[in-house]
Amino acid sequence: MKYSIITVNYNNKEGLRRTIESVVSQTFRGYEYIVIDGGSTDGSVDVLKEYDSQISYWVSEKDGGIYQGMNKGIHKARGEYLNFMNSGDCFYSSDVLQHLSDQQLTADLIVGRDYHYNATTQRGFCTILPPRVSMVTFYIQTLPHQSTFFKRKLFSDTLYDESLRIVADIKFYIQKICVEGCSVALTDVVVCRREPDGVSRTYNERRIAEHQRVLAEYLPQGARNDYDTLSQLDKTTLYKLLELLENVQTRKWLTYLIKIIYRMKLKNRP
Repeated sequence: MKYSIITVNYNNKEGLRRTIESVVSQTFRGYEYIVIDGGSTDGSVDVLKEYDSQISYWVSEKDGGIYQGMNKGIHKARGEYLNFMNSGDCFYSSDVLQHLSDQQLTADLIVGRDYHYNATTQRGFCTILPPRVSMVTFYIQTLPHQSTFFKRKLFSDTLYDESLRIVADIKFYIQKICVEGCSVALTDVVVCRREPDGVSRTYNERRIAEHQRVLAEYLPQGARNDYDTLSQLDKTTLYKLLELLENVQTRKWLTYLIKIIYRMKLKNRP
């Protein structure tokens, strides 16, 4: 079995229905579908019963939140790659899994793109992926989790940290990519059409506090100071700068321009 698609839901009946329909409509059939419901009381269970024949495994019981639900799904998963498409988020099209399978990628983590769509403005945009994945990726933001496929073996010795409520996915990325050196393949396939608002935006202060806690766990203060300087650039500019620095000739030109700018700054000092 190629993929295990895991959906965590709590009291989001209509979002759950949209997510389920986007999964069961996939043209590629080499997947299992697992839904972990946190004891919803809004009719979500009725939706699960409606699609029972198309869901490999589902359960509805009280749990400790999103990441505990995801960990429960991991324990049930048997696919080579795991994807977490939680309620309200959907596969961008019915052939997403087929496109990914056709690419025959074998990295430990396969990362596609999210499409953020605002129904009110009827406008959307796709996630910008970094030229390469490094610690700076998770310092300024993260990778699109709904559009990532993780080899199941990555969870054999590490699960999502349930003491975190919002950024346990970032901590998992850092541990696997930056610490353990797991391989990453970036693909232009748009995997997920996602809702514009989520838990991390709703609880922004807590998200920032948890993010800083995770960064402090992995980086000494001196390193965080350097990353703070880099993070003054917006994500798009920073990613473009990193991409330019990959080229030797471009680095020479950038170095030359920086020297000129610095000299001009010195001349303009009072």
